Amino acid sequence: MSGTSRLSGRQAKAVALLEDARSQLGKLDFPLQLPGAVETRAQAIAALGQLDDYIIPRYRSLDAPLLAVVGGSTGAGKSTLVNALVGRPVTRSGAIRPTTRQPILLHHPDDAAWFTSTRVLPTLARVRGEPVAANTPASRAGAAPDPNAMGSLVLVADPAVPAGIALLDAPDVDSVAAANRALAAQLLAAADLWLFVTTANRYADAVPWRLLVDAAGRDILVGVVLDRVPAGAEAEVGDDLRGMLEREGLAGAELFVVPESDLDALGMLPSATVEPVRDWLAAISAHATDRAAIARRTLDGTIRSLAGTVRELSRASLEQHEASLQLADDVQAAYADAADHIARATSDGTLLRGEVLSRWQDFVGTGEFFRALESGIGRVRDRIGAFFKGQPAPAVKVETAIETGLQAVIVAQAARAAEDADQRWRADPAGRQLLGADDLSGLPATFPAEAAAEIRGWQQDVLALIRSEGAAKRSRARLLSFGVNGLGVILMIVVFSFTGGLTGIEVGIAGGTAVVGQKLLEAIFGEDAVRRLAQQARHSLQERCQSLLAAQQQRFLGRIGSLNRGAAPFVERLDRLADSLATLGSRP
Repeated sequence: MSGTSRLSGRQAKAVALLEDARSQLGKLDFPLQLPGAVETRAQAIAALGQLDDYIIPRYRSLDAPLLAVVGGSTGAGKSTLVNALVGRPVTRSGAIRPTTRQPILLHHPDDAAWFTSTRVLPTLARVRGEPVAANTPASRAGAAPDPNAMGSLVLVADPAVPAGIALLDAPDVDSVAAANRALAAQLLAAADLWLFVTTANRYADAVPWRLLVDAAGRDILVGVVLDRVPAGAEAEVGDDLRGMLEREGLAGAELFVVPESDLDALGMLPSATVEPVRDWLAAISAHATDRAAIARRTLDGTIRSLAGTVRELSRASLEQHEASLQLADDVQAAYADAADHIARATSDGTLLRGEVLSRWQDFVGTGEFFRALESGIGRVRDRIGAFFKGQPAPAVKVETAIETGLQAVIVAQAARAAEDADQRWRADPAGRQLLGADDLSGLPATFPAEAAAEIRGWQQDVLALIRSEGAAKRSRARLLSFGVNGLGVILMIVVFSFTGGLTGIEVGIAGGTAVVGQKLLEAIFGEDAVRRLAQQARHSLQERCQSLLAAQQQRFLGRIGSLNRGAAPFVERLDRLADSLATLGSRP
């Protein structure tokens, strides 16, 4: 087995490239239900399988025996043909369909080591079979049909098979069983040459021709066996089939016409009817150089075909990426709009209404506050200071009112964003597929509590800002005079006090008290410090609101996965890989 010897430098580089191709194709994911996505996924899986089953093993072992896969439609007579080529029943044939569920690989005893290993078709378990006893009819030859044995390959060593070439009896390409069809396609993709069997009344069927066209694209050597041709129709049917082969790029295919014949007592065809096929296979196996030329031809054609497949998968990957960006944009737009509404509600005075306004008025003492306002800020400071040092209304009531009002705004906007994002995705087939039966238009039951916790965290941030700013000696006494909580509440009100959303009396009450609160803070900390504190408090609030919305947004974006990250470099790498594969050849 010279194929196990050390690879040449050129071979090693080629194998490294092919293994890189396998690695990159293994990273492909097509989760979005775009047009053609089902076919694209199947194409990617098939390309990976062919790399494992055929391309990489063949490149590593260019001198290994050829694998001739006998394929065709249901009832075409594949197993009967294989038995005739060997000269006795070795694989089961009969009227019950399908007869071939477990693929049987017939090889010369000298070639056993090439196939008992997992060099080719590594996903199929090996089962060693034995030649059947003499006079066993074809209806009982070989393995009995067993759907549970589809994942195994029966190996039968038989000296009737020419050395240097193995015959693999495959399941029907148009079987009613999907697993049979998939296995047939896998085996044909792993072949060095095809022996394609059809019949006089089935040779124009669509399914076999799709596979034959694929063979033309791979430049694989094909022998077509036209079976069960009625007497006198050989020339007419044969010429028609030759014309079809030429039109589909298979002018070089060998065509063998097998006349309709009676089977003998063992279910065997007359030996003479398959003599041309037997001679063709024997001629191929006779010379190592001819076998090597066939192996290289098929390998090179398959790699070129793979290069085209990689380009198609690259384009499909880019389409998935672009579709994912649109879905992500839809979600992000919905939540960005929610963030804008929250930002406006927390800066235009909207929150300085209702319970917050009432508790704020209780806190500062409405009558005293406005009478002091008429006498100037100095007296306001003195009066409020005296008021706080007495028995002020608890600042915590204002904090609680702020928490309740702010929570209501955040919950309402998050709910609106979720409904908007859900509707946008349901209007898109890819989005509907990602959502499935799930309804993301509402909020999780835990969200209001999470929002409340973030708001309390923000209030603690504000109090920490006040403590930090009041640490300076010049403001420490005033801080102690007014209290951290009292000044913190005033700073919160200042953050909400831009009065673009207030009208009429609200401006005078809410806006006016907030202005005085700002002046009071400036008297304690200085104008620049108050501006900085307000900006920091607003930034902290925005960050916490963004964090809440981002977590809700992720309920949607998490379903897209990694499609919208780093796609461009990956697609470029696939394109470069396709270019490299297109120029890769198996010549020494």
